[in-house]
Amino acid sequence: MNDKIFEQLGLSHREVILYRTLLTLGPSSIRNIAEQAGINRGTAYECLKEMQLKGVVTYLPKGKRRYFAPRDPDVLLQMAEEKRQSLDSAIEQLKSRVIPDLNHLRPDFSAANVQFYEGDAGIELVLKDILNTVSSQQQREYCVFSSKPIRPHLYRPFPNFTNQRIQKGIGVRVIAIGDGGEDAELSERKWIRTEGPVDAAYIAVYPPKCAIISLASENYPTAVVIDSAEVAAAQKIVFDTLWGLL
Repeated sequence: MNDKIFEQLGLSHREVILYRTLLTLGPSSIRNIAEQAGINRGTAYECLKEMQLKGVVTYLPKGKRRYFAPRDPDVLLQMAEEKRQSLDSAIEQLKSRVIPDLNHLRPDFSAANVQFYEGDAGIELVLKDILNTVSSQQQREYCVFSSKPIRPHLYRPFPNFTNQRIQKGIGVRVIAIGDGGEDAELSERKWIRTEGPVDAAYIAVYPPKCAIISLASENYPTAVVIDSAEVAAAQKIVFDTLWGLL
């Protein structure tokens, strides 16, 4: 079995061992459970009490002895359903109330919010932000300026980016600087022919944001994300104008 499933339900590795042991033994004393599980008796008792609170095991007093019994494994599915319902409720509250309330705490000014990222992990966050931002909009499309030198490095941390973009129904228009670039579903591409070397650069315009990704020394990726409706609108005008001329 995959212990990660149990972890997602809030059960520790020791609790999983104890639960499996109890399924094998049936109602048993703490001493017998601890011995069979290979866990210290005191630790086993504390874990069993936690498991009782979580609804995984039940307590069966028999005279002066304490017996614990496992609940039917179907209880795990019930726990998963409860967590899903709780998470769905949290998402709805975040959308309808919490995030709007938090946004009201931000100063009301038009200055751009600028964030910096670096390394493969940073670029992955930027690419995910593009997908998340565009997928939440009515018109699921964004624009890109992309130069040839950056292409081998761009999706290195997120090789499934294009597949996820297509699955989310997101379109993209690309102005490629230099030769190359692969065609894909829900994409259009035009080229700017150049002579001589071209710097590595990738500019994504996905209002209200713009992302600028480039390579530092030794092909180390860096990115700047500008969260500004005004800046994004200006870049969109530049892109649309150039797109119409190509």
